[in-house]
Parts: sequence; structure tokens; C-alpha cells
Amino acid sequence: MLVALDHIVVAVRDLESAARHTEALLGRPLSWRGEHPGAGTANVLFRLENTALELLTPAGDGPVGAGVAARLESTGEGMVALAFATPDAAACAGAWRAVGLGPRGPEDGLGRDTESGAIRRWSNVYADPAATRGVLLFGIERRSPPDVLPLCEPRVAAGAAVGALDHAVVLSGNVDASRKLYAEQLGLRLALDRSFEARGVRILFFRVGGVTVEVAGPLEVKVDAPDHYGGLAWRVPDTEAARARLVEAGFDVSEVRAGAKPGTRVCTVHSRTCGVPTLLIGPEGRVPEAESSP
Repeated sequence: MLVALDHIVVAVRDLESAARHTEALLGRPLSWRGEHPGAGTANVLFRLENTALELLTPAGDGPVGAGVAARLESTGEGMVALAFATPDAAACAGAWRAVGLGPRGPEDGLGRDTESGAIRRWSNVYADPAATRGVLLFGIERRSPPDVLPLCEPRVAAGAAVGALDHAVVLSGNVDASRKLYAEQLGLRLALDRSFEARGVRILFFRVGGVTVEVAGPLEVKVDAPDHYGGLAWRVPDTEAARARLVEAGFDVSEVRAGAKPGTRVCTVHSRTCGVPTLLIGPEGRVPEAESSP
């Protein structure tokens, strides 16, 4: 029923500033600059190889904008939702109803690109946050051709640009409950369930459409607190080149270090990430010069 991670939604206060910072972070221009008539929001979208990133801000009157404004007031900028692609929103709603996710919808949506005038249409199904441990999850059926949202091509050397999403992180207060949600109710494939006794942490990896949803939480549940989003890890061909590019652009970035996954090198981006904890992850070794040119 869920075939991919369609996009990640990030709430921001200043859309223009957030868009500039994200273009610099990814090394790619935005794919879409739009508005949602009647919803009270404006957005920009970056379409990457395996998902898209949406920056969303209140704009005018509307129920969605009011909700985003309330979120910004209470907790600030950051990740607010994961949207999973489904080929059939009505069937998704029925399946979610059957497993106790209390869905709302399908609800048809429309977005207009404010520069080109292009229109995108979709149908969303929202799981009840009370049934998803407090995080917003929804299914989306796209009803417009994929090329209406073009892939954003690199503006920098390909080796130094973000290419795709590696994983999105959910921090769980009760990993057993979260495993039931993502594996049994949402139907995502569980690829890893591993406990780290020394750290007191248990980690689950769920795969969908070439992306991993990582769920991490304590081995011992003392308080069954709600889940919340914990950040994004972006794939780069050359971690050292990506770090050097960001440092030159004025970002605060950690030194490159060995990743938790063998054969990887990572660095953490500490600034200009719209409140999203951000990791860059790439393979060991540098990309040959011929492969890193635009």
C-alpha cells in the first residue's frame, strides 16, 4: 500500500531564507515554489533521487497554515511529517481504518507554482496522531505527471552535492509500540532490529522505496513518552568534498568521521538546517575527479 517516502515536511518561519539555506545545503536549486489556495500555506519543494523535501510556512488564512503557525509557536522550526506514496488513497484509508489508524480522508489537494503557474494535484489520507504515537504520518496519491515536479539538478560539483535521502529518524519512547506501528499497521518492511546494550539503545530500520526510516529508543521503557522526529541523513558521493563546500559557504560543520555503518564517512551540519538535525553520509574514499564534475 505504501510504496515510497514521497516527501518530508519541514515547518519554517521565513520561507525565502530557508529556501536559500536549503539550496546551499543540498547544492541544488528548488524544484517548485508554490502556494496552497484555501489551506493558508506556501511552500518550496526540492525533488531528489528517492524523495522530496518540502519547506512549509503559514501564508494567509487557512486551517493548515493555522496548524503550522501553532507548531512554530510551540516548538519552533523542524520536521513535522512524513508523507508516504500510495497508488490508491481510498484503499489506503480503508486499510488504515482496518488496523486502527483512524484515518481522515481522502482529501483532495491542489498546489500552484507561483512562478510558472503550473498546477499539481493529489489526494491525502492522514493517520490520527493519537494512533501514530504523536507523529504526523500521511499517505499521498499523486494525481499529476511526475515531471510537473522536476528533479533539481546539482549546481555544484556532483561529488559535493546531496544526491538522495539515506534515512529519516524517529525517536521513540517505546520501541515495541513503534515496531507495531511501522511494521504491522503501516506495512513497512523491517530490515533490522538491533539492541546496543552498552548504550541502552534499540534501533529499527524500515525500508520503503530506497529510503530507510530509522526508529531509535531506549531498551528499557520507563515512561511511554510520545515519539518525535529526530533528523535526516543525506547521501553524498564524497563526504570530504561536501563538507569543504559547506564550510566555504559559511555552514558550521563537524569534522568528517567514520560512520556507524562500516565503509561510510559522515559529518554533522550544525547550522542553517531549519531546525532539523542533519547528517551527511558517503562512502569511504574520494570520488575520482572525472566523476565529480558537473
